[in-house]
Amino acid sequence: MRHTVPAGMERKETEVYLRLDRAGLPRHIAIIMDGNGRWARRRHMPRVAGHRAGVAAVRSTVQTAARIGIPALTLYAFSEENWKKRPKTEVNFLMRLLCRYLKAEIKTLNENNIRLKYIGRQHELPESVQREMAEASDATSKNTGMLLTLALNYSARSEIVDAFRSLAEAAARNGGLDHMQVDEQAISDHLYTRGLPDPDLVIRTSGEMRLSNFLLWQLAYAEIYVTPTLWPDFRGVQLLEGIEEYQKRDRRYGGLGGDGHAPQPTPHQAHAEVKR
Repeated sequence: MRHTVPAGMERKETEVYLRLDRAGLPRHIAIIMDGNGRWARRRHMPRVAGHRAGVAAVRSTVQTAARIGIPALTLYAFSEENWKKRPKTEVNFLMRLLCRYLKAEIKTLNENNIRLKYIGRQHELPESVQREMAEASDATSKNTGMLLTLALNYSARSEIVDAFRSLAEAAARNGGLDHMQVDEQAISDHLYTRGLPDPDLVIRTSGEMRLSNFLLWQLAYAEIYVTPTLWPDFRGVQLLEGIEEYQKRDRRYGGLGGDGHAPQPTPHQAHAEVKR
């Protein structure tokens, strides 16, 4: 059966898309966007130039994911560690760039029926940034297509700490810690990502082989795809290539696979879906 190619795709994207199994697309893709600084250094430019160039990569990747029907896309935009390890001037630039991105992209997000949300300790971000985040989220809240999640001031370890705090607070309101029920589903229900299926595929750019404190709980069964492409050079075609590689994998979830018995996802994977 011949694929119908989504409108707006470039030729190279179309070539890869036609090789994909549309029934086997990931429900949730997470991306560690890495390599902005190296991209700038190779061009003898300041680091902020790499961050600025990375915006085009975000736009292309988000639009391609939405066009092909990916239900959820999560981008690791700014970690808690960035506050501590980056120069203040760079952090301030990133905050201004984020505000400009949010203002500029609302129209594109709405045109592509994309809903925007965030994960991370948002209350620690500057108030001006929080206002822009809220406005962009509100402006896209009625969209029914792909859910785009930006991880901002995010740390997976902090997320797990916050989940257990939330569990303990809920138990205290319900008669004390003796009433605290702790299992995998309960923890998942108190994570920042509650309501989202766990990622099927995590993509890391720039060739680095680490997760960098990103979605450590949720990526337990995700397929990992690492590309040497630096983030500012990443586009929709590279996203499609990652999906193509993902579809070649035998996802076993701890089972044997390849034995005639299809491995089953974990209960959280089986029941979660993107909630509107």
